[in-house]
Amino acid sequence: MNESRDPTLHQRILSEIEGRIVSGEWPPGYRIPFEVDLAEQYDCSRMTVNKVLTQLAKAGLIERRRKSGSFVTQPQAQSAILEIHDIKAEVQSLKLAYSYSIVKKVSRKAKAEDGRRLDLPAASSVLEVVCIHNAGARPFCLEERLISLATVPEAAEADFAAVAPGPWLLNQVPWSTAEHRIHAVSAGAEAAVALDIPKNAACLVVERRTWSSAGPVTHVRFTYPGDRHALVARFTPASQ
Repeated sequence: MNESRDPTLHQRILSEIEGRIVSGEWPPGYRIPFEVDLAEQYDCSRMTVNKVLTQLAKAGLIERRRKSGSFVTQPQAQSAILEIHDIKAEVQSLKLAYSYSIVKKVSRKAKAEDGRRLDLPAASSVLEVVCIHNAGARPFCLEERLISLATVPEAAEADFAAVAPGPWLLNQVPWSTAEHRIHAVSAGAEAAVALDIPKNAACLVVERRTWSSAGPVTHVRFTYPGDRHALVARFTPASQ
């Protein structure tokens, strides 16, 4: 064993293990090979491997359990309740690859339920968009969005191939007011399939409506698997 021949051995082991975790090759819950096995694989000392695993644990990528080994952790995203957050940035903050796909995109007349969600008169024109946002190889959240075509007519022609509907709207329409509603639900059949979770699994739902000076802009419902997401708010004491 001659670790001096490779001064970047520590970084190489760290990068390779981190790469397997971030790519999804080693999914959450996966037990990482034991220190002695990694030391043999990389022809290095157990101390070098231990330092790598300690660094990964501090970064939140693995959990070290005494007598059981080291396991890939379940990424937990955090978003601010009072902010319009960027899902891509959330996913990338977890050191996971971000992607999304459009499941549905259709222009139609608003239904009664749409009017309630988007505060629109009956028969208004809306664009319905459904997306799946992914973190690595796993679904991160389900997005179900309505856009008022009276306020944002150009949305009807947008294909959202390069930019998801949320960032596209933020770049397109200055919003003046936003409303958030947060609640817990059990996953229905469609959400369970979309998020690859069991039916009736606990989910966190964040609903948001935004308005501009021209009228209602959008209503969006984000559904997250309950064990993968947390909401955070920062505030200061009210003035006395």
